[in-house]
Amino acid sequence: MNTERGPVRIALAGTGAMGGQHLAALAKVPGAVVDTVVSVPVDQAREAAERHGVPHAEPDLQRVLDRDDLDAVILATPTQMHAEQALAALRAGKHVLVEIPLADSWIGAQRVAEEAERTGLVCMVGHTRRFNPSHRWVHDRVRSGEFTLQQLQVRTHFLRRSNTNARGEPRTWTDHLLWHHAAHTVDLVRYQTGEEIDVAHVLAGPPHPELGIAMDMAIQLRTSGGVLCSLSLSFNNDGPFGSDFRYIGDTGTYLARYDNLVDGHDRPVDLSTVDVPANGVEGQDREFVAAIRDGRTPEAAVAAVLPSYRVLADLDIQLAKADHTP
Repeated sequence: MNTERGPVRIALAGTGAMGGQHLAALAKVPGAVVDTVVSVPVDQAREAAERHGVPHAEPDLQRVLDRDDLDAVILATPTQMHAEQALAALRAGKHVLVEIPLADSWIGAQRVAEEAERTGLVCMVGHTRRFNPSHRWVHDRVRSGEFTLQQLQVRTHFLRRSNTNARGEPRTWTDHLLWHHAAHTVDLVRYQTGEEIDVAHVLAGPPHPELGIAMDMAIQLRTSGGVLCSLSLSFNNDGPFGSDFRYIGDTGTYLARYDNLVDGHDRPVDLSTVDVPANGVEGQDREFVAAIRDGRTPEAAVAAVLPSYRVLADLDIQLAKADHTP
């Protein structure tokens, strides 16, 4: 593993909503140098590179991976590409941060985990909830014994009846409520409790006639210690989009929405003592770069999040048996 303390030279693949967030975040990360933006068509890469002051734009990811002067790659590409691109990056000797989800199958997730172990390179997955200051504040209090979580209620709601990204821009690939959006919550429950999920159930509504994906889904989880989680997901919600997380515990109730946190009476919680930046994506990218420079395993390493994908795979099997496969 690279333990050099010099700048970490990074290629960013993908110029959609998350690619833009990473480029903005990396500009604030000490020791990070974004050298190349990768996208097809290349005009999108050039536009993003110019906007963020990146010197190079490239349509061919493999050509970028073959370069000796780059240390790492961040993959903010379509879900269906994640596993194979992460494997290619690791085999090329590059550290990799792959956006959520790691893969859209259990086999794909396992293959990436095995390759990461074989190479010893930093391989991190974009489970940003581990780095949002709101969720980290809850995490710190669970670990200190100040707060015992009893139930987590989550709503992940979008209006996505056409094929668009989070910025409302058209795209060529379809999103997935289970493998993408539910992945955040499944991993968050494991992270917050330090327990594995021993019961998981899912129901899905009918698939969209054109997109071919389930537009509504309901998931119930229980950890080995008895913590419950209810997750409602929808692409049919006509209202503000995004996710909110209601933590119900023995000493209080807290509502997290990305980087913000209020108590059960809608009073803001002071997050100034939390040891992550105010922006979760920046915190995630700082951890990636620091792990490379320090030669250590990062938070949200592929091995740490892999059991979350086993749960997703089990839920996917339930959907197939119920004849509701998206």
